[in-house]
Amino acid sequence: EDMAYFIHDFEEICRTLKPTSRRVLIDIGASFSMHDKIVPIVWLLELYKKFGFTFDHIYGFELTPTNTSDFYNELLPDEFMASYHWINTAVTSEIGHKLNPLDSIVRKFNKDDFIIVKLDIDHYDTEIPLAKQLLSDESLHELVDHFYFENHVIMDEMGAWWTNTMKWVHG
Repeated sequence: EDMAYFIHDFEEICRTLKPTSRRVLIDIGASFSMHDKIVPIVWLLELYKKFGFTFDHIYGFELTPTNTSDFYNELLPDEFMASYHWINTAVTSEIGHKLNPLDSIVRKFNKDDFIIVKLDIDHYDTEIPLAKQLLSDESLHELVDHFYFENHVIMDEMGAWWTNTMKWVHG
């Protein structure tokens, strides 16, 4: 899976960060499975690192049961150990719930922090409400700096991979 199409403005990030800014990545759908020999979240972390950005806090939510010993010993690269928080459970789109990361984690930071949210849980009934919450709640706009989202819409070319997650999206 080639992710070179992502566009990042690292120069602008440098201009807006303050010495006290915390760098936070919230990975909703934190599978460490490979996609064509690439683990997407590791690719993203390494890309930011290449431009001098390391993360103080990385929160990984993943529903698929994962042996924590295997996760920390075999999957998570050593360099991310100090900042990684593995949360091996489903998220919810219920506003105000502690398993809604937009409410329970993002709101614990402030507008001077650099916050990235990656949303890819392959569950339409949770994914779309979370994306809509982020887009419609203006108080989140000043907190979240970057939003990565894989929207599983009906698309014949992706049917082989997305069959169980594709739905028509209406306004």
